[in-house]
Amino acid sequence: MIELNIDGLIGPTHHYAGQASGNLASRENRGSVSNPRAAALQGLAKMILLTELGLPQAFLPPHERPCIRHLRAQGITGTDTEVLTQAWKHQPALLLACSSASAMWTANAATISPAPDTADSRTHLTPANLASQPHRRIEPNQTANLLRLLLPSPTILHHPPLSDVDDCHDEGGANHLRLAPRHGAPGLELFAYGRHAHEAPGLPGFLPRQTRQASEAVIRNHRLAPASTRLPRQHPEAIAAGAFHNDLVAVSNENLLLCHERAWLDGPETIAWIQTAWSRLPAELPLHIVQLAEKRLPLATAMTSYLFNSQVVSLPAGGMAVIAPRECTDSPAAIQILDELRDDPAIPVRELHLVDLRQSMRNGGGPACLRLRVVLPAVDTTHVNPNLLLDTAKARLIGSWIHRHYREELHWSDLADPAFLDESRRALDALTQLLHLGPIYDFQQ
Repeated sequence: MIELNIDGLIGPTHHYAGQASGNLASRENRGSVSNPRAAALQGLAKMILLTELGLPQAFLPPHERPCIRHLRAQGITGTDTEVLTQAWKHQPALLLACSSASAMWTANAATISPAPDTADSRTHLTPANLASQPHRRIEPNQTANLLRLLLPSPTILHHPPLSDVDDCHDEGGANHLRLAPRHGAPGLELFAYGRHAHEAPGLPGFLPRQTRQASEAVIRNHRLAPASTRLPRQHPEAIAAGAFHNDLVAVSNENLLLCHERAWLDGPETIAWIQTAWSRLPAELPLHIVQLAEKRLPLATAMTSYLFNSQVVSLPAGGMAVIAPRECTDSPAAIQILDELRDDPAIPVRELHLVDLRQSMRNGGGPACLRLRVVLPAVDTTHVNPNLLLDTAKARLIGSWIHRHYREELHWSDLADPAFLDESRRALDALTQLLHLGPIYDFQQ
């Protein structure tokens, strides 16, 4: 089995509109001037690091933004320029939502269950419907098309996004954890949820996003065994602190789980279930659970450092690497925890890499937010679209493309400029030609 990491190329409309409810960083940086060029280069640098570690790295192109098609669907008519102008004049919040570069966070792109866990021994993939957030609700169909373009293997079952009937809100892999002795062995899958459908919301601005009903539907569609799945509820205190997704308070990789003691409302019971269920697996390696107490790492510090949003990967030569945001160095507690993980011989972490993702972090997305992990049989990697696999030459080409087409400064008012719409489209058109992808955007049809 091969671990394939999929990141989203950060698009040229990366801006700070503060649209994500419950996301403290997004709210605090609302209205700030962004640097799309730096954002894209920082994301690319993280992907290059993964390739240097010997791991296959794929990427998804940015979505077309502003999404003129969605503006038209809201009854705004005229030429593209007229639609843009009218939207800014009469519905500026709608234009900002239709210009969001949030598809860059591929942790929300889909939930993926690898073949060893499913009843039919196929890899199952369900694109997230992202129904809880207006600016993300426009992503699923384009994301599904891009995932099919990247992963055309006949052994991967691409499900459609869940219908948002009966308040079924699905946020994808950001609320999904998998534990297994190794990637190719049967494992345990945890689906964290924030509320039941039609349940009253929590604190104003901190609406739990994932519904239990959505998680249950994914479990059924992926044909997962009940004995190897669990649905822990997100802890309300974690949500109120800013953990809008569970990957801000828990991260896993193979036989390692790192979590906050308030990751789940029934934390002790969930930990006990994991330990019992693990004992029934044909485990070749011991399970390592590192649970951090509130006294050791307060939730407030977890939110500013994004320690749990680190990306943990298995190294080809053995052991694991943690790719953590550089913001962890601002917290003595966070950096000490990371150093201890790396230096403890009983824990499989061997390397620690601190990465600069400041542009993404200011909108509330760290290393793990930018990554969707897919575990595939080795034979399936021959079906991965080579045009969307990163190597040294392609990284150099993409870097040059970013330098040519991305602005160093962008305020949200720039999104109303028809010249910027043309500029963004030229960038995406150049990218599809560079990667030999053909016409994948509406404006190219």
